[in-house]
Amino acid sequence: MRQKRGMMTDALKNSRMMKDIRREPVDTTPVWIMRQAGRYLPEYREVRNKVTFIELCKRPDLAAQVTLDAQRLLGVDAAILFADLLPILEPMGLDLEYQKGEGPVIHNPLYDATQIGRFKELENPDELGYVYEAVKLIRRDLPADIPLLGFCGAPFTMASYAIEGGGSKSYVRTKTMMYSQPQAWRHLMETLVRSLGRYLNRQIEAGCQAVQIFDSWAGCLSADDYEQYVMPYTKQLIDSVQGAPVINFLTGNPALLKHQRAAGGAVMGLDWRMPLAQAWETVGHDVAMQGNMDPVVLFADLETIRMKAKAVLDGAAGRPGHIFNLGHGVMPEMNPDHVKGLVKMVHEMGSR
Repeated sequence: MRQKRGMMTDALKNSRMMKDIRREPVDTTPVWIMRQAGRYLPEYREVRNKVTFIELCKRPDLAAQVTLDAQRLLGVDAAILFADLLPILEPMGLDLEYQKGEGPVIHNPLYDATQIGRFKELENPDELGYVYEAVKLIRRDLPADIPLLGFCGAPFTMASYAIEGGGSKSYVRTKTMMYSQPQAWRHLMETLVRSLGRYLNRQIEAGCQAVQIFDSWAGCLSADDYEQYVMPYTKQLIDSVQGAPVINFLTGNPALLKHQRAAGGAVMGLDWRMPLAQAWETVGHDVAMQGNMDPVVLFADLETIRMKAKAVLDGAAGRPGHIFNLGHGVMPEMNPDHVKGLVKMVHEMGSR
C-alpha cells in the first residue's frame, strides 16, 4: 500500500530506520550513505551524461530515477532525495551557475553589508516545486518500508556560499561580516532560517519522513564563534521543522559537538574525526547518532573495510539509535562494489 503524501504509514513508522531514529530496538543497524546517488554508480552516470547537473536536479522524473536506483542497487535502509543545497538561492536573488570542473559559482555574491538588501526571503516555497514533485514521485515508487530523507544546507553553510560566491579555504568574507557587520549577519541568517524552514516543511508535506541539515562548512569555526554566531540560527531552523525528525549533520571540527547537540535534532550526524563512542558520550546517550566511517576507507580492500566498519559498530556497542553512515559523502572514483559490500557488512555485523 502506498503512502499518502505527508502521512506516516505503519510500515514506515516501524521501519528499521525510523525506529532507530527513535532509539527503539531494531533487528540490525540501519545504514544509508551520503551522496549514495552519485558518479561512482554506472546507472547514475548513464542518466547524468544526458543532461547537465542542474537539469538533473530540476527534472523530477530524473531526480526520482537516480534516487530510486541508488536505494535499490545498494540495499540501504533509506533513500535521500537527489537535489542540491544551492538552488534555493536562485529565487532569493542570487545568480547561480554550475561550471564544469569548478562546481557551483554565484556571480553576484553578498560580499558585504551593502549587498544584503537584495537578498530576498523565500516567501513562496512553490518556486522550488520541482523538488516536491520529485519527492512525490520517489515516495510513490519506494518500497513501503523505506523512508525518504529530505535535506537542506544549514544557515551558516548557505550564508558562506552566498557571501564567498563558491568554495573557500579561509572564509575571509564570511567571517568578516560575522565579526564586523552584526546587523547584516543577523539579517542574512534570519532570512535563511525562515526560507529554509519553509523549504524543509514543504519537503515533509510532499512525502519525506525525515530531513537532514548539512552544516558542511561550520568546521572552520571555533567553538566560541559557532556558539555565538551560528548555533542560535541552526536551533531556530531545527525548531521550525514540523512533522518529521531532523538529522543535524556537522563536519570538520569535533570541538563543536556539544554545541551541535545544543542546536537540536533527533540525530547527531558525525564525521570521522572522533571515535563514535567518545562522540556519543560527549553529546549524551539520550540522542541518536549517525556515522561515522571515513569515506576514504572505501578505497581499501574489503577486509580492511570490514575491519573499519566493525570498529564503528563496536563503538556503538549495540545501543539503539545508531545509524551507520560515512563521515561524509561517497567519492566519485569509488568502486560501487565496495559501497554495496559495506551495506551488506553492516547489516550482517550489526545484527542485534
